[in-house]
Amino acid sequence: MTVHPWSPRHLRIAAHAELISLIVMLSNLFTVHLEPVSSLTGPTHGCAYLYVVIATWRLEQARTTAKVLAVVPGVGGLLALRQLDRVDTTRAQPEEIIPS
Repeated sequence: MTVHPWSPRHLRIAAHAELISLIVMLSNLFTVHLEPVSSLTGPTHGCAYLYVVIATWRLEQARTTAKVLAVVPGVGGLLALRQLDRVDTTRAQPEEIIPS
């Protein structure tokens, strides 16, 4: 896993927590449906989702596409991070220097 120096680590953690909590919540729903698991993963997913959306909207380097992608439930945080990585790599490429 490559971590870029600009990328906020807390946003990456929250995006992964959002996806993992959604997977656990849905797998619990479609299998045994245990109430303690539901009562734990539901609020966890909701908090992670809200954190990802708010943190992405507060980033100065985030473009509109990354902010809109962050609103997608479940995978929005990872999609926004991918968009932020894409913007960062286009800015970080040095200009081609022609030797004289």
